[in-house]
Amino acid sequence: MSRLQLKPFGTRGKVHEVTPASAGWRYVSFSLYRLRPGDVAQEPTGTNEVILVMVEGKAAFTAAGQDWGILGDRMSVFDKTPPHSLYVPSGQEWRAVAETDCIIAVCAAPGRGNYPARRLGPEGIVLTTRGTGQNTRLINNIAMEAEDVCDSLLVTEVYTPAGNWSSYPSHRHDEDDFPRITYLEETYYHRLDPAQGFAFQRVYTDDGALDEVMAVRDGDVTLVPRGHHPCAAPYGFDLYYLNVMAGPRRNWRFVADPNVQWLMDRG
Repeated sequence: MSRLQLKPFGTRGKVHEVTPASAGWRYVSFSLYRLRPGDVAQEPTGTNEVILVMVEGKAAFTAAGQDWGILGDRMSVFDKTPPHSLYVPSGQEWRAVAETDCIIAVCAAPGRGNYPARRLGPEGIVLTTRGTGQNTRLINNIAMEAEDVCDSLLVTEVYTPAGNWSSYPSHRHDEDDFPRITYLEETYYHRLDPAQGFAFQRVYTDDGALDEVMAVRDGDVTLVPRGHHPCAAPYGFDLYYLNVMAGPRRNWRFVADPNVQWLMDRG
């Protein structure tokens, strides 16, 4: 299996943990908790800022010295309703107590303390369509560049209907040369419907030094340290993924694979 593809290491509690040290990069951290009613997850943010995404289920949160009540109302991620999320700045702590079976994603990157703790959605998050034809997908932007809510993180959800492509036409964001392109590390947390399905993700560079194709399963995490990174959902299986990006600046600028640039040019 590719070193860029990570399987869950458990079924309850923390089941994924990506750190800069484990990924071999500098900015993005990602963890995932699968909890049952009454289970507790808690962490200090340390030098990172954190966006907690309620992927599924409900949990009661305290963070940054405040009680945020019960967050979450989406019992299946494939309901496609906007998620409840919570931003927690660096130097704070957060705690979640599961009200139902739930999945909590912990998206983290270096924080500078410029933003206070706050709820992010579901208000203001609108499921939008991007692309055309077999490149059509649906987007829930949680904290992308247009949302001035944090120091480093860029976080979004993508739904790719069965038979379609996303993160396509192939593009990369692996150089720090703004405004032409920005350096952003990226994680993908994948879900499939039905769960026994699979999808494909390719991660490759123009020179071929990196070229890996992964058959991702429900619950897998993939890493994109550099290069292009398209995804494909086979007929019969819908694909969801949660993207986390971060780098030296909070801007998303990318360059297309020259072999597919003509697709970008035609709109």
